[in-house]
Amino acid sequence: MTIRIRRATAHDCPLINQMAWQVFPHTYRNILTREQTEYMMDWMYSVESLTKQLASGHTYYIAYYDDQPAGYVSIEQHEKDLFHLQKIYVLPQFQGIGLGRKLFRTATNHITQHHPTACTLELNVNRKNPAVGFYEQMGMHKDRQGDFPIGHGYYMNDYIMAMQL
Repeated sequence: MTIRIRRATAHDCPLINQMAWQVFPHTYRNILTREQTEYMMDWMYSVESLTKQLASGHTYYIAYYDDQPAGYVSIEQHEKDLFHLQKIYVLPQFQGIGLGRKLFRTATNHITQHHPTACTLELNVNRKNPAVGFYEQMGMHKDRQGDFPIGHGYYMNDYIMAMQL
């Protein structure tokens, strides 16, 4: 069994969209309403939105397990010394085999290669998402929390987790 991670291009937007439809509703099935999930999928994961994200500075990596697309991660620089881990998801059938750790390390390696001085990595995670424990295992801590309006009366009820790189 081989794991391969490569940087995504605009040509990968349909693939990322397809994976998102497999993992995002599954991840949030007990946290968000179906309507909010569909709204967020269109907002963040339509091919058009993904294409705009890549064009505006998001960096995506795609993980493959035995040549099958298995997950993805997205990083964005917000300020000179502040990066945001926008998205990190592993498809349900590939969870528990270390892909999340590899994607996380790919993101932090990308940041330190492109920004060799000290900086901060942050991410938003739903306060009810069990992934909070994963991020703590990866060295992040809960820095603050908030309820962030995203439109149509929906909110992201998140912790903002952080770590120094």
